[in-house]
Amino acid sequence: MPMTNTPKPATLDDAPLISGALARAFDDDPMMRWFFPDDASREASLVRYFTTLFTGQYVHHGVCERTDAAAAFWVAAGAQAVPEADTIRQLQDILGDRAPLFRDAVETAARHTPREPHWSLAVIGADPAARGQGHGAALLRSGLAQADAAGLPVYLESSKSSNNPFYEHFGFTVREELPLPGDGPTLWGMWREPRA
Repeated sequence: MPMTNTPKPATLDDAPLISGALARAFDDDPMMRWFFPDDASREASLVRYFTTLFTGQYVHHGVCERTDAAAAFWVAAGAQAVPEADTIRQLQDILGDRAPLFRDAVETAARHTPREPHWSLAVIGADPAARGQGHGAALLRSGLAQADAAGLPVYLESSKSSNNPFYEHFGFTVREELPLPGDGPTLWGMWREPRA
């Protein structure tokens, strides 16, 4: 059966598909390699990480969509996608001695999040095996259409500079560069004004 790149709402039952696709998508991401430096255990750690983010946070408080090989987690304006204590404990367990780096990175990014009402693209990724088949673009278009319908801009933090031209193609511009503390990688805060 061919894989479809048509976005559909993600449910808890989709957690294995979503966490696997995102773990493979983020394996070469500089920030994820910083959080999970061990090559041998990275994929398993990323599966646990994305499962926890999805099931403990975004599926309940975000707008989550998937295709057969990709997923995107959005946060609508006014929604509170703050992880609950149990989710934070699980993330600390997964990150181990890297948990303080993660906390500092999250706090740094939060200080730079725009204050005006906007949608946020928290996570988007496609399984590398399906790259070039339009999965990421379809998910990006779907979320942007929802933000545009609400008349709101969209903010994201790109953790891989080679992805920036992809976002720029959809109307994002780099708003600022955020070097993460502790000799961490750089994030690029990107912004897109709504389109009619």
